[in-house]
Amino acid sequence: MQQFLKLFSVLYFITIASNCLFAQELTNDSDTLKKKTYQLIWSDEFNIKGTPDTTKWRFEQGFVRNVEQQWYQKENAFCKKGYLHIVGKKTDKPNPNYLPNSKNWKTIRKNINYTAASLVMKKEHAFMYGKVEVRAKIDAQEGLWPAIWTLGINGNWPANGEVDLMEYYDNKILANFAIASKNGVGAIWDSHKRSLDSLGGEKWAKEFHVWTLIWNENKMEIYVDDILLNDIDLNKTLNKSDGKNPFKQPHYILLNLALGGDKGGSLLQTKLPSTYLIDYVRVYQINN
Repeated sequence: MQQFLKLFSVLYFITIASNCLFAQELTNDSDTLKKKTYQLIWSDEFNIKGTPDTTKWRFEQGFVRNVEQQWYQKENAFCKKGYLHIVGKKTDKPNPNYLPNSKNWKTIRKNINYTAASLVMKKEHAFMYGKVEVRAKIDAQEGLWPAIWTLGINGNWPANGEVDLMEYYDNKILANFAIASKNGVGAIWDSHKRSLDSLGGEKWAKEFHVWTLIWNENKMEIYVDDILLNDIDLNKTLNKSDGKNPFKQPHYILLNLALGGDKGGSLLQTKLPSTYLIDYVRVYQINN
């Protein structure tokens, strides 16, 4: 009996030690990515006045996605005092694409009731691997849906891959990855949601925070400040539709403020105009 207990104790110790070693390896892997040295290769500090730099960004126009309420227009994005302002507003003007007998949500709407802006990094600035940092402050109201995200340059969504460094809706901060499902139409999501209360509530929401994507050939990690929100193994992110890996190609950045739609929620109590502020966007590559 004593020999059995002794053997059991040895096996138990080995198991615990192995688990600790595995956990340490994971921690070290994450630390290694964070502690690497990086070189800045692209940025926008928004230190101009007026329209954002059109050599770096293009602007989405009209009703675009997710049955959202806003009409995107470049006039709702401007630079002032070192910040990019993306403003959501109420309005009342005719939809120029209105078709009375349409079954499409973009053209069946007779009027435009809200406007906002969506900036898209021009594809010639797309990047692969390294680090992205965006310092921003959101307005955490029901009905608003600000985001920082990336898409791959090749393939139709979701086969081109989507990375959401930040989404806010339903009183939560989200960090997501998406690849294509088998039929190539729907997405397979790897999502993490963190309640605003768990981060610091209303006080937290009124402050600027840094959202970071760290990306190498094996892994992606999404942080807000120093909090790891989500990560994913890139050896397991093959599209079910075409077998391609959408996270092993260059991606470009999108910054937008959506209103309502599939996720944003009711706009009945939303105080508008509302401003989503971005201090900077910086893209780095790892120094070899």
